[in-house]
Amino acid sequence: MPIRRLPPETVNRIAAGEVVERPASAIKELVENALDAGATRIEVQADGGGLSRILIADDGHGMAPDQLALAIERHATSKLEPDDAGDVDLLRIHTLGFRGEALPSIGSVARLTITSRSRDHAEAHQITVEGGDTRAVAPAAFPGPHGARVEVRDLFYATPARLKFMKSERSEAMAISEEIKRQAMAHETVAFTLDLDGRTTLRLPAEHPGDQGRLKRLAALLGRDFEANALLIDQEREGLRLSGYAGLPTYSRGNAGHQYLFVNGRPVRDRLLQGALRGAYADFLARDRHPAAVLFLEVDPLYVDVNVHPAKAEVRFRDPALVRGLIVGALRHALAGAGHRASTTVADNVLAGFTAHTGAGGYRPSTPSAQGFSGWTGWQNPIPSTTTGLIPGLNEQSARVETATTEPSAWAVRDGAGQASDFIDHPLGAARAQVHGTYIVAQTRDGIVVVDQHAAHERLVYERMKTQMAAGSVTRQALLTPEVVELDPAEADRVIARADELAQLGLIVEPFGGGAVLVRETPALLGDTDVQGLVRDIADDLSEHGAALALSERLGEVCGTMACHGSVRAGRVLSAPEMNALLRQMEATPHSGQCNHGRPTYVELKLHDLEKLFGRR
Repeated sequence: MPIRRLPPETVNRIAAGEVVERPASAIKELVENALDAGATRIEVQADGGGLSRILIADDGHGMAPDQLALAIERHATSKLEPDDAGDVDLLRIHTLGFRGEALPSIGSVARLTITSRSRDHAEAHQITVEGGDTRAVAPAAFPGPHGARVEVRDLFYATPARLKFMKSERSEAMAISEEIKRQAMAHETVAFTLDLDGRTTLRLPAEHPGDQGRLKRLAALLGRDFEANALLIDQEREGLRLSGYAGLPTYSRGNAGHQYLFVNGRPVRDRLLQGALRGAYADFLARDRHPAAVLFLEVDPLYVDVNVHPAKAEVRFRDPALVRGLIVGALRHALAGAGHRASTTVADNVLAGFTAHTGAGGYRPSTPSAQGFSGWTGWQNPIPSTTTGLIPGLNEQSARVETATTEPSAWAVRDGAGQASDFIDHPLGAARAQVHGTYIVAQTRDGIVVVDQHAAHERLVYERMKTQMAAGSVTRQALLTPEVVELDPAEADRVIARADELAQLGLIVEPFGGGAVLVRETPALLGDTDVQGLVRDIADDLSEHGAALALSERLGEVCGTMACHGSVRAGRVLSAPEMNALLRQMEATPHSGQCNHGRPTYVELKLHDLEKLFGRR
């Protein structure tokens, strides 16, 4: 078969398939053009899932008449400046768009009309492209002093085969809404309006620049619960800056749909960034739970390549390990600063589970075996200590706490003057009772706190074990017979290159010929582990992330398992000093608001919440 040049129209339609995959892709490109044009207000309209009609209106600087004809030519753009020699530096891209493909791609598969008025011209002009056929520039009416209106009708009419692969109008409309939300998150100082089939679904006023304006915009998009449970992120390292907000571990989600990542204001989907986010929460969430986060990474354009794919949704970093380290470190710093704080949604979920007593079924006297009262201790008599010893790790604290009288309000600690003072003003309050040998009920100045004693103590033991592991080298155990692990030569080289780092984690490896490593010692915490699987997982982590995550995560899992077995069990009756000592250590321990699996360790109900339950307000 002879080689032939394809007609320009065919070339344009093939290229359009890479840039404009669906209506949301076209809207993304057009909105980014408006943002690059300095718009402070962007209005988006879409009918029929964006397939029938799309309209993007902005108040940017607009285009002059002679620029309209150039704008629809492929690879014509105003966003890349050539140097004196005529060369363009693709490593210094400061705009969202730069390829010059969006408008000609849309024009080749749809009916495109661009109306614009520049700041320097008294009249507006218009150009139309239908399936690649361009009409001459003509005068037109324009509703504002400057800006642009881009209308797209009958998207993909020139490529009918593409229409067969579109989803339902509802699905396409949801994709459009999600795209506008992402753009609005990254540009809080720009007002956005979205109309779908004639109905306004999103109206966002411009916010002030800064953290507060950004949080207000995020609250409008993600809900007030996110605002109430988000931690501020703001860290810098070696020229990189990470900012944004991340949710508390107890404000986790069932999927990763509430994770939004931006690089230099550009929404991206990057495995490195998502992996770093997962790693930062590894100690706090079960594997089937996902954190909510909106993170903005600012990096010198020289150190990130955005010219990876025509859709510009993927990026590559020159130093991925530095980026990952910044994300993990910043998130863990914020989580540590949250202390024992748990999300506000925990109390909301508890309140939603309460039902008012209707009186049906009559009254049943309270007996030790009556449901709801069995296991209740502490209100009438001092809580007995029926155990052979106090909780490990709490001996010193609980020994200082005494029960002065038989009244629960007198559970106190002696202050420096020898006077008994209640714990009621502490964040988690003073222990008042234990229910079912599992839950501690504490009273605060303005409400009550219910603590899951096993989950809470499990977190305390786990954090103590992590601290000990970080303070010194991990204890190692020598293998009776060193084990040889066969790897790809490149994988083996990566593992050996990190031998010193692995030794700090308790794994001793040596080169063993081409494509193999010899394992002599493993971390004692792992016990009888699968050495082959461990080393291969480490090799995969080094290949994908540049860090040995598998070993550190396995050590974390072992610490969690040991902490679970070493914690006070549910059903164990505690004395008042033990309960109060547990509460005080929770207040002093980071991350104590959730157990190692992301479940809350306590629920706080304010007095007004209790009053609502009984109709007092």
